[in-house]
Amino acid sequence: MTKTQAALRIIKLREVIEHERYLYHVLDTQTMPEAALDKLKHELYTLEQEFPELITPDSPTQRVGGEALKGFKKVPHAPPMLSIEDVFSDEELQDWEDRNQKLVAPNTRFVYYAEIKMDGFAVSLEYENGVLACGSTRGDGKVGEDVTQNLKTIDAIPLRLKEPTAHEVDEFLKRYGAGLDARTFRTFCAKPISLEARGECFMSKKIFEALNRVALKNGEEAFANPRNAAAGSIRQLDSSVMHARKLDFYAYALVTDLGQVTHEQEHEIMKFFGLKVNPLCRVCKNLKEMSVYRDEIMKKREKLPYWIDGVVVNVQEEELFNRLGVVGKTSRAMIAYKFPAEQGVTKIKMVHWQMGRTGALTPVATMEPVQLAGSTVTHATLHNPDEIERLGLKIGDTAVVEKAGDIIPKVIQVLTKLRTGHEKRIEVPTVCPLCHSRIERRKITTGKKQEDSSAIYCSNPRCFGQEKEKIIHFVSKKAFDMDGLGEKIVEQLIEEGLIQTPADLFILKEDDLKDLERFAEKSAENLVQSIEKSKHTTLPRFIFALGIPHVGEETALDLSRAFGTLEKLSNATREDLNELPNLGPVISKSLYEYFHETEHKKLIGDLLDRGVVIEKFLAPKKGPFDGKTFVLTGELAGFTRESASEKIRALGGHVAGSVSAQTDYVVAGEKAGSKLVKAQKLGVKIIHEEAFKHLLAGR
Repeated sequence: MTKTQAALRIIKLREVIEHERYLYHVLDTQTMPEAALDKLKHELYTLEQEFPELITPDSPTQRVGGEALKGFKKVPHAPPMLSIEDVFSDEELQDWEDRNQKLVAPNTRFVYYAEIKMDGFAVSLEYENGVLACGSTRGDGKVGEDVTQNLKTIDAIPLRLKEPTAHEVDEFLKRYGAGLDARTFRTFCAKPISLEARGECFMSKKIFEALNRVALKNGEEAFANPRNAAAGSIRQLDSSVMHARKLDFYAYALVTDLGQVTHEQEHEIMKFFGLKVNPLCRVCKNLKEMSVYRDEIMKKREKLPYWIDGVVVNVQEEELFNRLGVVGKTSRAMIAYKFPAEQGVTKIKMVHWQMGRTGALTPVATMEPVQLAGSTVTHATLHNPDEIERLGLKIGDTAVVEKAGDIIPKVIQVLTKLRTGHEKRIEVPTVCPLCHSRIERRKITTGKKQEDSSAIYCSNPRCFGQEKEKIIHFVSKKAFDMDGLGEKIVEQLIEEGLIQTPADLFILKEDDLKDLERFAEKSAENLVQSIEKSKHTTLPRFIFALGIPHVGEETALDLSRAFGTLEKLSNATREDLNELPNLGPVISKSLYEYFHETEHKKLIGDLLDRGVVIEKFLAPKKGPFDGKTFVLTGELAGFTRESASEKIRALGGHVAGSVSAQTDYVVAGEKAGSKLVKAQKLGVKIIHEEAFKHLLAGR
């Protein structure tokens, strides 16, 4: 990027970040996911490091928060409450250490103190003669808001510091006093102590969910996350509101010099005087141990009773910490190592239209690479033309993308303030990009009305793209599970005229394949063996493999339970299908029409004639989940979405894709979204991963 391009991008980034900071810090609201805002801040910081001459005093990197709210007395912070720069990978963490290494003696060895990065709200506590005299918010880092009365409602914050006995002081010094001036420390402890400590106010998951349930029941807007809820609570002018919300607190920094020589001692001293510190913090001898710690915490995050979004890495030695100093409004000696974000910010490079097996054309965005949920993502679905219009998306836009759990990444927001004027409109095709047939919107029935579908379709039922996608679906892992038959091979077999329908796969011979590009004698043999092996299948897999519109894994299993054989299902009347409890009119219509079309009857006949054997379906025995409906949302640490679903089905349960009043349990993982909010609104029982494991174990 040239300096001119960087200057333009920096101006745009500053405008957006400052606007979002004002909304959040001053008005207690936000319009952008926190992880996406973090990415924008990180991009700005990186550009300013590359072009330091472009840094200005009013850049968001040179300040911490917004203005103090009216209604609270202003409180100055000395020293300032600094912000923390983010890193997202081991490489960036190493770069941070390398930068610090250049500022100290070449043989300096860095040891670190690792803390949990709470998803909460920073405050400062000032104690005079052992009594809480003032509690304040971060504000703009230099001046905060006096919220002492509100902080007094938090049980975790002591109103009076502990006054230790001489024996307790001796024991503390034996255990944690290495390098600490014992005489000075004893003098401090001999009288009610005055000190300033800083920490994080936060709301537990349990309290947050209960708060949102009440809000939705009262017709009020739910909080987006516990951090917003904590911020909104602590700024209540009526402290009784704060008291009802039951916030918690962890101290993380001791401002007053009591002779401490390490960051670990800060934590132990605060704990010694009665302040609550997080027990998961740990000394790490190097960055390798730091990365191990971060991975351990990431695996535990779902089980923790509060939300976290990473770990904080502090230089352990106080003297070295202070010597590294401050750059802008950020301490060089500490960094936030964030967990893989489920939201990110990227640029849209182009949009192509992807053919599905039903003929639907789905717009897919190609983006600049972005890290989401631990993997590099370059594509995101835009669903349909109506969604593009709703987003107002253009090629060249900077956009927020999201990936939750196993869900395909999607664009959720366009940052229009970052536009340069060179963005281009996304053209919706009028003819199929594969066969050049006319594009159409199909009629769908909603209640008693017929409306145009949101999706667009190729009007040619024999379109090459549709046939290819049908076969790819047929051979997929959840269907016939044919190893070695990827998209490119399927496409090649169609182009060579070897297959037209899925049934043609079962008459392929090695001689048909071995002379083709990508094939040798052994690979041809392996593919034929894989196809042969797949001939024995189950009824649910067979039904799913047919690719009947609206029929997924769960519906295929429900149909197998209801009819037991393919013959009975094929001969089912509309009335038979409508009587099934988990089938709506759209699915019933789709099933009836599928099994009564000549083309589909021929396909099923060909499959059976060519050796496909459907094993006798044995309905699962009644289990503890029999008749229970589960919905999975968010990311589970110990399960994939597929493995969790299999365990539920094995115990007789049903897994649904959406929450309704008939849902029995919503299993909520980390960063659960709209399904969780809907469950709270409907009063559906919500369980987290640990409770889900207990339920599976019959406890």
